[in-house]
Amino acid sequence: MRPRIQTRARWQSVMATMLAAAAILAGPCAAHSQQVVAFVNGSPITALDVEHRSKFMQLSTKKVPSRKEVLDSLIDEILEINEAKRFTLDVPDAEVDRSFADIAKHMGIDSQKLAQILANEGASADTLKRRLRAQLAWSALVRGRYKASLEVRETDVEAQAQRKPDDKDQVGYEYIMRPIMFIVPRGSPDAAYEARKRDAEALRARFQTCEEGIPFARALKDVAVRDQVSKFGADLPQALRDLLGNTAVGHLTPPETTAEGVQTFAICAKKESKTDTPEMREIRDQMFAQKFGARAKRYLEDLRRAAMIEYKTTEDKR
Repeated sequence: MRPRIQTRARWQSVMATMLAAAAILAGPCAAHSQQVVAFVNGSPITALDVEHRSKFMQLSTKKVPSRKEVLDSLIDEILEINEAKRFTLDVPDAEVDRSFADIAKHMGIDSQKLAQILANEGASADTLKRRLRAQLAWSALVRGRYKASLEVRETDVEAQAQRKPDDKDQVGYEYIMRPIMFIVPRGSPDAAYEARKRDAEALRARFQTCEEGIPFARALKDVAVRDQVSKFGADLPQALRDLLGNTAVGHLTPPETTAEGVQTFAICAKKESKTDTPEMREIRDQMFAQKFGARAKRYLEDLRRAAMIEYKTTEDKR
């Protein structure tokens, strides 16, 4: 029995030595990641923050940022979030998560996959979420505090539009619609959706006016007619604007598959608007963005001048 005990003791000794060595090797790395490189009004920025933000900026811009650019980004972020909190403006985690999910959806992936991509690139989901939180809070704060000075006058928009002769005769539309849903239970096979799509097409073929068509649609089995909605064409993507523009008043749009079933829209009215065309909306948005950008920049510069920013090394100041 003694040889077994001695062998076990040797293995325990070897394992203890290996674990100790691993701890020694990991120690400096962990210590470095927690090393504070700067303080912003008492809030620390660590080496890990810098590393993750650098990788994130490189992933976003396809360029390697300088250390100063990375630190400036983190400093501005802290100032923006803290200033928003000073005005009791805090962004809920759920709103940050929704923005994160929207970015993933725009990329054609889900939130989990986006988090994995960020981690694989040396960044992290927390890095992006922290940036989103700052952007949401800062945007709400600037809009709220300087609402009056950020307003864009319609006369200015019209004057800007007059400088584009080709856009003079263009008009926008406000669409009054009734969504009609052909309900399909969740988990149904594709054949069920195809059958409901045929039902929708049959209704579309006989639908001539909202006055007569809406009551008829309500009488159909497993069909829900939603409340009236109003949408300006300028608020819609080009593809949807084209779809609505090609659908006559009193008729239905082509049916589309959704999570609830098959949906079509009854176009009950279409009102012309020369002040809310896509071109006018674009001009209005550009003018607002210019005002917002200038105001936000001055605000942040004032915060920086008043802030206590302490760099731990001379390298970080440059």
